[in-house]
Amino acid sequence: MSWTRKILLILGFLSTLAAIALIAVAVTQNKPLPKNVKYGIVLDAGSSHTNLYVYEWPAEKENNTGVVQQVEVCKVEGPGISGYSHATEKAGPSLAQCLRQAEEVIPSKQHQETPVYLGATAGMRLLSLENKSAADKVMSSVEKTLCSAPFNFQGARIISGQEEGAYGWITINYLLGNFKQSGWTKLLHSLKSISETSGALDLGGASTQITFVPNEVYSESPENLLYFRLYGKDYLVYTHSFLCYGKDQALQQKLARDLQASTSNSSLLDPCFHQGYQRTINISELFKNPCTSAKKKQFPFSQLYIQGEGDYQKCRRSIQKLFNKTNCPYSSCSFNGIYLPPLQGDFGVSLHILQLFITQNIRRAETQSNARVYSPWLKQGIIYKMAFWTCNYNSAALAVRTAHVRATPMNTDLAVLHCSHSNPSPVGISLGCFIY
Repeated sequence: MSWTRKILLILGFLSTLAAIALIAVAVTQNKPLPKNVKYGIVLDAGSSHTNLYVYEWPAEKENNTGVVQQVEVCKVEGPGISGYSHATEKAGPSLAQCLRQAEEVIPSKQHQETPVYLGATAGMRLLSLENKSAADKVMSSVEKTLCSAPFNFQGARIISGQEEGAYGWITINYLLGNFKQSGWTKLLHSLKSISETSGALDLGGASTQITFVPNEVYSESPENLLYFRLYGKDYLVYTHSFLCYGKDQALQQKLARDLQASTSNSSLLDPCFHQGYQRTINISELFKNPCTSAKKKQFPFSQLYIQGEGDYQKCRRSIQKLFNKTNCPYSSCSFNGIYLPPLQGDFGVSLHILQLFITQNIRRAETQSNARVYSPWLKQGIIYKMAFWTCNYNSAALAVRTAHVRATPMNTDLAVLHCSHSNPSPVGISLGCFIY
């Protein structure tokens, strides 16, 4: 065989190999590479219900803090875990269905390495004050269920009010993009004022949290200050949780106060509910709660029949009596003698607060028009108008003051509240907990 023929054979063989390689590269490029992500599960055990969230993030963390994305949410059926105080063994099994849903979302080969964590908030804080034994049994039942799941159990505990406020603040600022600074975003942030973050107002069922970065470091109430390091930056935030001042517990306080002031009558007109509303409650259940136990007294009846009166102004005056603004041992206070530094920057709000704003405007419309407007039958156009009016209100100070029922003094030059939600992630502790 001549050298010329050998060279041609070799060149042909190499050309064939090159073609095969090119085809292989083309096929490979058209196939999606496996995602290099990790997963995590957080259960946000609130006073009225529990939500399970599944998060994913790149295996490498950014600036020592996780870049997290929510991929699944599951609302646990039934009440919050604090609602199982009389059947504590059922608290854990109530989470099973959502845990099975998480198993379907997360690849099975990553189940064992996926951390799962439960944080219980104000509902369990109240139960712990009311009946510590029951609270411990509830948490034990929850731990048993979580440990039996195929995930890496990292803990289940009752978090403090400070932690709840702080995690909510982290969540809001993460969703607003206030932490990740790169490229043009970093340049724009360098041109901003010192306040690069938004405050957080979170109204839950049993407590309300306010958290923000103050303009200056105040030494009057150091227990309300927390330090964070997020995405390579240090933050000092003011935070306070008002236990018993969530939506549900505030109404319980109001009801207990109204009952104290009433005559010895087993029926009561409630101005904060629409005409036609009615329900019956047990007196013993009303006053066993730590938020209302101080108002307990003897009544000649065991049950109370409540009827809605639908009087917005009367309801507002009644709610305002829950807030003591006469005694302030500091330079400035919110209410009940709690220190509050001057507010700084914009504020993000939880959905409950937005609902309160809209409801407040509806009730005002009822009063002004002398007409009964039942919320379930409101036309969508009216709801949209109420939401638009709320979100575009000129004075965020007045709006926030309304949410706090005029209990917290606000500066009138605060920026407008952010009501637009381009990111559907909920505002709560879960995302902030996982980011931090």
